[in-house]
Amino acid sequence: MGLPVRQEMTYWGVATVVFLILMWAFGDVILPFVVGGAVAYCMDPIADMLERWGLPRLVATIVISLFALILCIVAALLVIPLMVEQLLGLVNIAPELATRLQAALSDRFPMIDDPDSTLRQSLASIAAFIQSKGGAVFQQVFASAISVLNAIVFIVVVPVVAFYLLLDWDNMMGRIDALLPRDHAPIIRDLAYQVDRVLASFVRGQLTVCLILGGFYSVALMLAGLNFGLVIGAIAGLLTFIPYVGSLVGGGLALGIALFQFWGDWPWILLIAAIFFGGQMVEGNILTPNLVGSSVGLHPVWLLFSLSAFGAMFGFVGLLVAVPVAAAIGVLTRYSVGRYTDSRLYRGLSGQADEDA
Repeated sequence: MGLPVRQEMTYWGVATVVFLILMWAFGDVILPFVVGGAVAYCMDPIADMLERWGLPRLVATIVISLFALILCIVAALLVIPLMVEQLLGLVNIAPELATRLQAALSDRFPMIDDPDSTLRQSLASIAAFIQSKGGAVFQQVFASAISVLNAIVFIVVVPVVAFYLLLDWDNMMGRIDALLPRDHAPIIRDLAYQVDRVLASFVRGQLTVCLILGGFYSVALMLAGLNFGLVIGAIAGLLTFIPYVGSLVGGGLALGIALFQFWGDWPWILLIAAIFFGGQMVEGNILTPNLVGSSVGLHPVWLLFSLSAFGAMFGFVGLLVAVPVAAAIGVLTRYSVGRYTDSRLYRGLSGQADEDA
């Protein structure tokens, strides 16, 4: 005979609270393990595919690890230094861009030349802030990231954790399944399957979309001759993980730079706009429907809220677990709504009478 529902809810509630407290207390410590687990989760389908092709699990894991190592080396030697250089250049030129923006607006809005006007004072304040604080903000961001991640330990631990988790992933899932409460195992398996389907559709699919769009934007903008094209393309690709944000931020930034760089040369400005328009057409009609799917169930507003809430509570670790937790909460909410609509609380006596009839 199973435990009473109230007692089970008490146990699961205590377990959830303990988990949240541990994640909050040991966030920095468990960060490499969370990242390693996320990498292993994303790479597990590839390892399974290699196994179906006849490779042993160990060999498949080694092949994936070597390929990832080669990509990291290429990025460290070729892409990252250029990206950092362009990012610093973009920060340094920001005050000049603000000044040129003020001059362009002065031609169209003469009231800006009035030193007492609110708009002129606002623009002057923005330019002064960017000039005095822009570089310091980025330096503090990089310094904080390095101190939080503890870069050396992070770089060493994450690949090791990812390797061993990927190697033992199927056995680990089997052991977890064996520990499920027998009375509730079928429901837990079904909910876990739905959560995995959402994550597989969104996380793996959206990461692929981010990489494809980021590469396309970076290469296309650099070929078009846009200054800081690599950084803008990388920012647009990274923010594509949040629906609609990547295209808005990347497109706005690219067009802003293009207006200052190609002012008067409208075909080049239209080319920059066409690059982002074409990227969004491909994303909306080809990439997202095929790689992400339409039944993910993660609304952009819910995704933004989960990222903000978990990032504020648990820092960088919270950002990493926000999407899985949001997916799990979404699945549990839909399951609860389904149980509610089937219950007498929702259907009432009239619904019961219709069923009896």
